[in-house]
Amino acid sequence: MVGAAPQFDPAQAPDDPVELFIRWLLHAVDSGVAEPHAMTVSTVAGSRPSARVLILKDVDAAGWHFAVSSVSRKGAELARNPAVALTFYWPALGRQIRVEGIAQADPPQVTADDFLARSEGARTMALTGRQSEPYCAPAEIGEALARARLELERSPALVPADWVSYAVRADTVEFWQVDRDRRHQRLRYERAEAGWSPTLLWP
Repeated sequence: MVGAAPQFDPAQAPDDPVELFIRWLLHAVDSGVAEPHAMTVSTVAGSRPSARVLILKDVDAAGWHFAVSSVSRKGAELARNPAVALTFYWPALGRQIRVEGIAQADPPQVTADDFLARSEGARTMALTGRQSEPYCAPAEIGEALARARLELERSPALVPADWVSYAVRADTVEFWQVDRDRRHQRLRYERAEAGWSPTLLWP
């Protein structure tokens, strides 16, 4: 159930959608939204869409950052087609943000920093290199984790070669604010040669 919707005046929106995104994200954090950095990452698998929830790791001038294993299903899809759509939805605030663009691999140091900042459990699981693969018995996972844990103990700064951090360079970013009378506010930014071009969209 949506409570009192936050105030949003598109006429006062900044010129850059990254700035507005950060404002909305910080408001979601301050409002106690659970995991406001969770986002649906939609890619293309052949002729069909493929969606999965991932965590936004950072947002800056380069774009919206997330990381995956290149040998995972999502990693393979990105390698074939880097077109990406990100969706953030905060129902408690009646807000949604859609980001569409191209995922570009971050520099190696950014990828390394991302991996090393993750929990030991997350790094251990990633080092198994088996994400999205089928398995027959739970013991397989336990054995793979034991080997990966030993590998991590021997090399604490190890970053697997298949780990990739991406930045989504947006072509369009849309902000959606709920209205109880269905007069929802929608503001879309489109990338232009000289910056961004904002447009109001019909609800």
